[in-house]
Amino acid sequence: MQNHLQIYNTLSRTKEKFNPINKGMVGMYVCGPTVYSDVHLGNCRTFISFDLIYRYLLHLGFKVRYVRNITDAGHLEGDRDEGDDKFAKKAKLEQLEPMEIVQKYTLGFHDVMRAFNTLPPSIEPTATGHICEQIEMTKQIIDKGYAYIVDGTIYFDVEKYNKEFPYGLLTNRKLEELLEGTRELGGQDEKKGRLDFALWIKAKPEHIMRWQSPWGWGFPGWHIECSAMSSKYLGDTFDIHGGGMDLQATHHTNEIAQSQACNHKAPVNYWMHTNMLTVNGVRMSKSAGNGFLPDELFTGNHPLLEKGYSPMAVRFFMMQTHYRSTLDFSNEALQASEKGYARLMNAIKLLDTIKPSSTSTSNISELKVKCYEAMNDDFNAPILVANLFEGARIINSVNDGKETITESDLITLKTTMHAFVYDVLGLKSESSNTSKDKALQGVMEIILDIRKEIKAKKDFAASDKLRDDLAKNKITIKDTKEGTTWSIED
Repeated sequence: MQNHLQIYNTLSRTKEKFNPINKGMVGMYVCGPTVYSDVHLGNCRTFISFDLIYRYLLHLGFKVRYVRNITDAGHLEGDRDEGDDKFAKKAKLEQLEPMEIVQKYTLGFHDVMRAFNTLPPSIEPTATGHICEQIEMTKQIIDKGYAYIVDGTIYFDVEKYNKEFPYGLLTNRKLEELLEGTRELGGQDEKKGRLDFALWIKAKPEHIMRWQSPWGWGFPGWHIECSAMSSKYLGDTFDIHGGGMDLQATHHTNEIAQSQACNHKAPVNYWMHTNMLTVNGVRMSKSAGNGFLPDELFTGNHPLLEKGYSPMAVRFFMMQTHYRSTLDFSNEALQASEKGYARLMNAIKLLDTIKPSSTSTSNISELKVKCYEAMNDDFNAPILVANLFEGARIINSVNDGKETITESDLITLKTTMHAFVYDVLGLKSESSNTSKDKALQGVMEIILDIRKEIKAKKDFAASDKLRDDLAKNKITIKDTKEGTTWSIED
């Protein structure tokens, strides 16, 4: 299956056959969170999408070195190297040390990722832990002639770089177009060009987070951290670099410039970006008043939410839209995903109760092939989900006695459903092994035994009433040749 994997590459804007640089290891770097506040859902969508990609590559048998950084220094409020340092500002507001802020929100980020059942990356480096590498890379860029020093601050010379390499390659824009979208330099601006960006910033006396460098006390620019850490752990050129689409125009464009200025070769083979989130068709943002945090989504504690939604229902909801497409949140869509998730998980539970027959009425091998084809087509999770729902339909139909399945096909169906639902989509049962579930299981066994005794006495009216009363409480029981089963409607 590996040879058929096609992924969409932002650089070429087409699907390309995936050929890892190192046949024994796939290098993947994803821009992680800036940990000065709670992780927002846009971040979550990106990390869940790349968790899907990571999981599928592992499933195919690739060894993957997945690097996801933590930005804990050097992030100013503006992309033009202006405004306050976000960590210092937050620290002053909460009267804490900056690294206390970092620790608090890093732990919060990890809690959210665990709730969504994402696998941890292979390496999770921090910007503050790699200051030496960022200083060294800045020195190399200066030595290559692509940066200049102004009173202890180092700026990347975009126009000089663009004479040798196309600066706007990632967004398919020429330098002239990019310059038209930026304001003129003010008289106090020390940059040579409007698009120039800081590699290293001279620290003001009141700046809390700062380090000694060849140019004096300062701190790194935002973009240099990812170039320094990705090259350290994945090499000068690696396979996949990802993040949200909002990072393309500035952060990732500047990453390419920094790395190419150092090594004179493209740093990444495949650039992949996730699309934005909307709420009822309007882009999610704090200013629009329609942004909510994961905890608000789980509890329903937000004016736009009718109720809370479980982490797995939300993850499943995200899997039903391709990572490159806009994802629109609405209560109706989330509630539909709740029901779909429950239907899928209930079908998998039924797999253990199904009895094989001598013939199969459905083509299980074809279903398995379709699941792989979907994921090999640029990780097309929505098509995969549609195929898994077909698998659930077959399971329910066989359980109801409307279809049959051979033993070998049943094994194939079990392994396929388990592999793609649990290992690839990363879903899990949220109601297993709790005391309430065990109590309910015990109660239902008592009820079914009582109903069995009622039927043995041929009191079918009482038996039907018990069944109907359970149905009113969203508990469905089914009588089959093998016995009686029950399920709860979510």
